[in-house]
Amino acid sequence: MAGFRNIPEGPIRLMNVTVPGCLIGASDALVLSDISIANGEIVETGGTEIDMARAMVFPCFTDMHTHLDKGHIWPRASNPDGTFMGAITTVGEDRSANWTASDVAARMEFALRSAYAHGTSNIRTHIDSLPPQDRISWPVLAEMREKWAGRIELQGSSLVGCDSFDSIAQDYAATADIVAEHGGVLGMVTYPVPDVETRIREFFDLAGARGLEADFHVDETMDPDAETLRTIAEVVLDTGWNRPVTVGHCCSLSAQDEARALSTLDLVAKAGLNVVSLPLCNLYLQDRHAGRTPRMRGVTLVHEMKARGINVSFASDNTRDPFYAYGDLDMIEVMRQSTRIAHLDHSDSDWTHAFTTNPARACDFNAPTLAPGAPADLVICSARDWTELFARPQSDRIVIRQGRAIDTTLPAYSELDALMEV
Repeated sequence: MAGFRNIPEGPIRLMNVTVPGCLIGASDALVLSDISIANGEIVETGGTEIDMARAMVFPCFTDMHTHLDKGHIWPRASNPDGTFMGAITTVGEDRSANWTASDVAARMEFALRSAYAHGTSNIRTHIDSLPPQDRISWPVLAEMREKWAGRIELQGSSLVGCDSFDSIAQDYAATADIVAEHGGVLGMVTYPVPDVETRIREFFDLAGARGLEADFHVDETMDPDAETLRTIAEVVLDTGWNRPVTVGHCCSLSAQDEARALSTLDLVAKAGLNVVSLPLCNLYLQDRHAGRTPRMRGVTLVHEMKARGINVSFASDNTRDPFYAYGDLDMIEVMRQSTRIAHLDHSDSDWTHAFTTNPARACDFNAPTLAPGAPADLVICSARDWTELFARPQSDRIVIRQGRAIDTTLPAYSELDALMEV
């Protein structure tokens, strides 16, 4: 591969590259093409020609569901049994004991450096927002957003449980004001509680009064009776809500009666909800019992969603914390594992959108494209087709930002050692 490791500065033309057809309006799964770059942008033609020997090229990725404030606490706060409740308890204890502004900032910075090196340009992170953490973490997010401007566009979404307060309408209002002050998205975790519909309606009232979008963690359980996704869709339709709504996880759909699950998806499609699937974290937590092999893996119904025109995406979720002990905010890893887990292969040829275009659309980031006039923000892999891409981690990838190859050296975990000495 003559040019793969030798990409000079200045106007260049990447010859003989492989791109997903769906990203350039072609019907074929993969297409051989050329890409010209000048002055930090993709241009029509010109530049020093470099034979890329069929290397695969993607626009930089959008990771629309992460938890930068939780990331990398595993060495000091590991999950004792790998269960969902083990994660909730352990994170709560660590948050109370250790989540100062400096601690959150250091771990966020480490995570953003990793994501940037892997080729991600847009991130939405959830922020644990139970008071008093809301007044600690949101200013940190604002600081990181300013610091990383031009490299990673960063959004925040608040995170509280739907039963965290006696009254969502009253007790969540001060936090909603903080979210609005920092240009965030209002979020909530929903699960079956007796008055969940009332709480969801109050949530939308809070968001609507402040002009905020909504982002929910939904039915992250294998309990088939968990149907808050259906309730959210019904409330959106009933109220005529017209701002973007994102729902993540939706695991219980996979445990429900087929007809019931599909009728819920019909409502989700009608309501125009965006769905983000988090299969890596879901496989780690769902149906975990000591000494028993898991039967149900919690992967939501992405094929059925896509068939209904629902905007479906995949994202990283947690990184080296009690909810997921692994991960590195690497969207190629997410794409590789999601393809295997959700059987995206032997399916439609345009699933690349679920890691690039779809999440950008859901979060209103600038849509990634390989068209002339777009920023030359690219991820180049030595793999020449899908099997080569997914067979290896692509650790030799090249990341180009504004037309220049960046240093893709990942930060060393030892940099966080001082934070783990508690």
